[in-house]
Amino acid sequence: MSPFEISVRSNVKQISKNLSALAYKQVNFAAASALTALAKEVQAAEKVNLKATFKRPKPFTVNSIGMRGANKATLEARVFVKPVAAKYLQPYETGGVHVLPGRALLNPKDIRLNQYGQLSRGTLQRLKERSDIYIGPIDTKHGKIDGVWQRTKATKGNPSRLRLLIRFGDALPVNERLNYGARAKALVDRRFNAVFGSAMAKAVATAR
Repeated sequence: MSPFEISVRSNVKQISKNLSALAYKQVNFAAASALTALAKEVQAAEKVNLKATFKRPKPFTVNSIGMRGANKATLEARVFVKPVAAKYLQPYETGGVHVLPGRALLNPKDIRLNQYGQLSRGTLQRLKERSDIYIGPIDTKHGKIDGVWQRTKATKGNPSRLRLLIRFGDALPVNERLNYGARAKALVDRRFNAVFGSAMAKAVATAR
C-alpha cells in the first residue's frame, strides 16, 4: 500500500495554547501516548474493514496490518501493511487489476477449496505430478479453454472425458475498495481530541 501521512500538528498546537505551565511540559509525552493509542485503533479498524470487504480473508492478510507506536522524539506513529500483502492489496485501494501470484488468474471450477474459499498452497504442483492431469489449452465447443484438466476413467456406457478443474485467465479488474486512507483519516479526525485529552490528563496526573 502506498504510504500517506495524517498530521495532527495543528491540533496539538491549538490545544497547547491553553495549557498550564505544568501541562505544557507534558505535551510531547501526551502526544506520543495519544498517537500510539490512535494507531492501535486504526490498526484494529483496518482489520475489521478487511474482514468486511473480503469473503473469508486469510489470517495472513488480516494480520498483515502492522503498527508502530510513537515516542517523544519523533511524535510519529505508523500503521502499515506488510510488504507481501501490500503488493496484492494495493489495487483495492487505488484501483486496477488483481495482482496475480503467477502468470494467470486461477479460477477454480471443480476442485475442493480450503476454508477461505481458495486453492490450498501447493495444489497446482501436486496436480502437475499426477498422471491423470493435463495442464494446457483444450479446444471445446465454447472455444479454446486453458486450464487444469482431469481425465476421468471410462465406465460402462460412459467414455473417458476431460473435466475442467481450474481455469486459467487474465487478471480481472478489482471492484471492491478498502478506502484504507480515508477510513484512517476519518477515525483520527473523529477520535483525536478525546484520545489526546485522556492522554494529557494522565500525563499531568503522573507528572513529577
